[in-house]
Amino acid sequence: MLGLVLWAVSTTSRSEIDWITEGMGHIFPEAWDRFASYAERADIGYRRGIDRLVEAYADLAASPDPMIRDAASHEWALWEDTHVSLGRGSLARDPRWNDDRFRIAFVRLTTHYWSHDGFCTPPLLDGMERMRAIPGFLVHGRRDISSPLDTAWRLHGAWPSSTLMVDETGGHGTGEVPEYRRAAHAALLDTAAGR
Repeated sequence: MLGLVLWAVSTTSRSEIDWITEGMGHIFPEAWDRFASYAERADIGYRRGIDRLVEAYADLAASPDPMIRDAASHEWALWEDTHVSLGRGSLARDPRWNDDRFRIAFVRLTTHYWSHDGFCTPPLLDGMERMRAIPGFLVHGRRDISSPLDTAWRLHGAWPSSTLMVDETGGHGTGEVPEYRRAAHAALLDTAAGR
């Protein structure tokens, strides 16, 4: 591997996943109430003793009933749009959600992996010694409330050959900022050239 360029850094730790699906309800209480209430009304995951919202949505997304999968994917997409809105400056629907196949697949994959903490055992930060020689370029927005900057900061600290670039005004979509795309492109070219 020549190197990695990562935007909106997350390590899929349980605390990060619980922050996105539960803790951000403190920031967006009305939207989170809708998000959580939908899973409770659907009564699939919670009746089996599941106490994490992400697990309830994983059950909904894996339902054999296509109407349940579709409705759950719409609720998840609305929550996604809500929590990434601070970086964009306003609540806007991601046009990718208009593609039913994309939306349902995105929600199913996300909830499956997140309900298992990304299948990262041990957690990624515990294994960074193996990445010591691989160059990394991390781009993260300071206003990324979905994946707070402290994860990128901790990853950078555990990964000596990484560079962390912080977009002071960016949120979760910092990868779309031209200057950061140019810097990431330059980092890829340097990595490919062995510099």
